[in-house]
Amino acid sequence: MEQVLSVVLFLVVLVPSVILHEVAHGLVALRFGDDTARQAGRLTLNPVPHIDPFGTVILPALLVFTTGTAFGYARPVPVTTSRLRRPRDHGLLVSLAGPATNIVLAVVAALVLRALLPDGDPLVLDLIFRFGIINAVLAAFNLLPVPPLDGSAVVERVLPRRMLPGWRRMARYAMPVVLLLVLLAPGLLGRVLRAAGDLWVQLL
Repeated sequence: MEQVLSVVLFLVVLVPSVILHEVAHGLVALRFGDDTARQAGRLTLNPVPHIDPFGTVILPALLVFTTGTAFGYARPVPVTTSRLRRPRDHGLLVSLAGPATNIVLAVVAALVLRALLPDGDPLVLDLIFRFGIINAVLAAFNLLPVPPLDGSAVVERVLPRRMLPGWRRMARYAMPVVLLLVLLAPGLLGRVLRAAGDLWVQLL
């Protein structure tokens, strides 16, 4: 029963975190001239258009049960890079908007938690704590320089143009590798994510 409650609480904080992450991508893309996300109805806080059954529900629940920690992802917001006014520069900013949003949310959670301690409602404090940790972990994970994670946009931006076609071909097949890394080598990934969580705890 305790594990079920833990899964529910993780999902309660995870879903809005990944939604805000994805909406941030779409809003920055819109600011720079690409309205693909708006046309697709993805600039909304309604969770239904954003939920990926595996990444938003099954994967985090599986990780909570097996490792005690969790992260996940929403359906990626569609972005047409060629419609951006300066595709390479603005494409980088669009990619970094998601992790930047998670960092802001993590900092806000830490400040709110500090303001409420020690007399706040235990359940509220627990939810805010989980919200902060989840956003710190989401930011760190998405900043890894591995396609299709947002951090790979930094690599793409500094690559010479002649190397971009090969990089993008490789990126199309990288997601299964990332998922295998998550599921088969959680300890390796966990060291990186724990460092992010520890850094967030220091804000408290």
